[in-house]
Amino acid sequence: MTDIEIAQQAKMLPIEDICKSLGVEKADYELYGNYKAKLSLKVLEKKKDEKDGKLVLVTAITPTPAGEGKTTTTIGLADGLSKLGKKTVIALREPSLGPVFGVKGGACGGGYAQVVPMEDINLHFTGDFHAIGTANNLLAAMIDNHIQQGNELGIDVKRITWKRCVDMNDRQLRFIVDGLGGKPNGTPREDGFDITVASEIMAVLCLSTSIADLKNRLGNIIIGYNYQGAPVYCRDLKAQGAMTVLLKDAIKPNVVQTLENTPCIIHGGPFANIAHGCNSILATKLALKCGDYCITEAGFGADLGAEKFLDIKCRVGGLKPDCVVMVATIRALKMHGGMQKADLKTENLDALKKGFPNLKKHLDNINKVYTLPVVVAVNRFPTDTQDEINLLIDLCKQNGYTAVMADGFSNGGKGMTQLAKLVIDCCNQKSSLSHPYSLDMSIEEKILMLTKKVYGGNDVAILPNAKKQIAELEKLGFSNLPICVAKTQYSLSDNPELICAPTGFTVTVKNVKVSAGAGFIVVLTGDIMTMPGLPKVPAAEKIDITDDGVVLGLF
Repeated sequence: MTDIEIAQQAKMLPIEDICKSLGVEKADYELYGNYKAKLSLKVLEKKKDEKDGKLVLVTAITPTPAGEGKTTTTIGLADGLSKLGKKTVIALREPSLGPVFGVKGGACGGGYAQVVPMEDINLHFTGDFHAIGTANNLLAAMIDNHIQQGNELGIDVKRITWKRCVDMNDRQLRFIVDGLGGKPNGTPREDGFDITVASEIMAVLCLSTSIADLKNRLGNIIIGYNYQGAPVYCRDLKAQGAMTVLLKDAIKPNVVQTLENTPCIIHGGPFANIAHGCNSILATKLALKCGDYCITEAGFGADLGAEKFLDIKCRVGGLKPDCVVMVATIRALKMHGGMQKADLKTENLDALKKGFPNLKKHLDNINKVYTLPVVVAVNRFPTDTQDEINLLIDLCKQNGYTAVMADGFSNGGKGMTQLAKLVIDCCNQKSSLSHPYSLDMSIEEKILMLTKKVYGGNDVAILPNAKKQIAELEKLGFSNLPICVAKTQYSLSDNPELICAPTGFTVTVKNVKVSAGAGFIVVLTGDIMTMPGLPKVPAAEKIDITDDGVVLGLF
């Protein structure tokens, strides 16, 4: 059966029952139909004296076209822990509509490890992304209106950095010219759209800890520069109050459930490149207060998602994982070992050995750089042979790590109990979180430390334009912020062609900018796409609905 067919046969509990299992009173949640709800921020206040559960971060090796199944593993692990009698809550990101209708698909897991109602979560959900996009575009409208009405702030129309956004893959909107049609219709200028998940407002929402914090962070957003070269802030336009009003419901985390009725809090979904790629701090903290175990994940491989979770989100939210789960597949490791995707069904122990250093590098990063305990979840595929499985588990053991098979896709929680037991043991180990750089280092030092300690490179080449930008940011007082490196997800380096575990490379920094509202500096090592396009045959062509309202073709 397809994912959607499995999801449509799920026996969901009323969302009131799920909220009750979280220990949330009826007055502290709002129903969005029978199977979705929003949690009041008052829940955190009411539970502030209760002990936090254990925090488990699920991350992965460097992704390949073969797929790793990180979300499926996250959901299956939570169901496995529930089967062992542990009160478990998942914290996930919300899917973006662009990938749903493009090529990547949704973000609800797969097979028998899914969150439901899958169609609703993947299609609009509770309207959070609409609210974020509207707040983003209100600010854009107020910027151009201010210029039209006399431009008291002296905004340089050639240095406006704020873009409009829409939650759809639409390459036609990447670069546009607007304000045409004469003086009554605005000032002509070059402009463009980002996809909603790339909006700084998404990152701001996910790092905010309260309404007041949200409003303050929105006010700190830099929208561009004036003719003297000084930054112009959102608060200068007096936009943050109205934007916060638009986000008053979106800041409340959403509650759904897995196929096996384990509670799941889904909230926010920032890019894992130009932003930190994690669900909201509020969702994670609520999950920690409502369960003995909170299972969460971070986008892309551990060099991007986990790094930003640990260096940005954990610093802002005062969080520390008790255990990290590294998801790997034999298929992906064979690709890192040089095999082509078309040949992956064939057993190849030599390619698996050659690809193993990618997994080892990520494990060493978590265990030795961040000093956290880590276990390996081998996401099982039907084509994996027993000799390949034995080899991978043995390679991990030889290097001091424990690996177990994870079969949540085919068997749900039942196929994940072995991993769940390993995670319980891992969470009982004492550990402390370390970082590859300190916040008081210079921006260049932070980039170099990440390059050497996490990526495995030798040096950093900062282009003249980026050097100028760094000097400007340090002059403005932003040097003490964490950095958010935007680079390819397909390599530990900044070159997607360097697979497995390259060494000796130099990372080239092309541009550096500040996301002052979110509170981090974005370091761009290449041309990062913030508005994707649709493929030649988009998934939208196969999605349909019956006369009875049943959605078809959604994965």
